[in-house]
Order: sequence, then structure tokens, then C-alpha cells
Amino acid sequence: MITFFGNPSQKVFAVQTVQAIATADVSKLNWLFGDVEVVKDSTIEGSFVGPRATMITPWSTNAVEITQNMGVDGIIRIEEFQAIDTDSKDYDPMLQHKYNDVNQDIFTFEIKPEAVMDIEDIAAYTQQEGLALNTEEVDYLDGLAKKLGRKLTDSEVFGFSQVNSELWANIQNSPFLIALFTAILTLPQATHYVLDGFIWKFGQTNPNLKKIIANE
Repeated sequence: MITFFGNPSQKVFAVQTVQAIATADVSKLNWLFGDVEVVKDSTIEGSFVGPRATMITPWSTNAVEITQNMGVDGIIRIEEFQAIDTDSKDYDPMLQHKYNDVNQDIFTFEIKPEAVMDIEDIAAYTQQEGLALNTEEVDYLDGLAKKLGRKLTDSEVFGFSQVNSELWANIQNSPFLIALFTAILTLPQATHYVLDGFIWKFGQTNPNLKKIIANE
């Protein structure tokens, strides 16, 4: 069940518990929330902005731990809900949700995981999902699918894209790795110069070379 504390015209705290909160614990929570009173209604009408049902905030985690240290048991989640105007859009839709009334279902959600999807066309899929895989990477995944004898799943392609992205991000942000890769890439050219210097070296090992070059 959910019990509300606070001023419905400003801000309320929604406390989700296993069972009804004991009277002694209500007094503790009144003090914890800044001497606000418990709201007797199970539903509060009006527009509110608060966290999404699927996203427990770090603030909630800390608040629940504080109540446990106060000797208040049985609390599952605590969240803040701010009263706003009905037509207000002053909130972050990525993290928050606008509620038309807050009630006993604000923390309830019924989301079923999507089924695993086999990717028919990896090149088209990476364009569709914005995975930024280049032609060589797509060819590698196509070859891997043939080697495994099955199509790659959406999670496998996403995972490869994420690991690949993190790898290059770490390389770009690491002076040591940049220097290492630069040294590896320049090694063939350096080897070429060393061999040229040895082959064309003037000295006793090739005394006639200088005369040949100078047409002497």
C-alpha cells in the first residue's frame, strides 16, 4: 500500500509499504519529512510530477535506508511528487512522469520483456538502430553468423556495438594507447628506413656504391 505525507497543493511524499504504517512510525515519518502530516486520502487529485514507476531513484534508496536506521520496518520505496499546473511541461520526460492524480497505482507497472529477435539484415539493422557499425564490422558479424550457423540476435549485435564503441572511446581518451597504436602503425615504415639505410650504407661493405651513384 501507499501512504502520502505532505501538502497536496505543493509536494507530497509517497511511502510504499508492505502493510499499514504503525502509529509510532507515522510520527517518525512526520518528523523525517519536515514536520508534515499524513494525508488520509488514498488518492490525491491534481497534476503531479514524479519519478517513473519503473525507475527507483537514488534518493528513494537513501531515504528507505534512513527509515531502517530509525527502526521503521516494512518500507519498500519513498518518492517525492511535486504539484504542478495541469498544462505545465517543466519536467524531464526522460526521468520523470506527469501524473493526473497520485494513487495506489503510481508504482505499479506491467511491462513484459520483448522476445529475442533474430537479425536478418545486420547492415539494415545497424542503420535502423543507429549503431554506427562500419562496413568491416558488419562484414565481420555476417561472417560470424555464417560460422555459427545461425542468425545473430538483437542483443548480440547491440552488445558488439557497445563493446566496440567503448574500446575506441578508451583508446581515444588514453595517451598511452594512442602512442602504442601510433608506434605499431609506424613500425613498417620505420623498418623500411632501417633496411634502406643498411642496404645503401656507404662504407667498406660496399666500397663501389658511392662511385656508381656519382657516375665516377
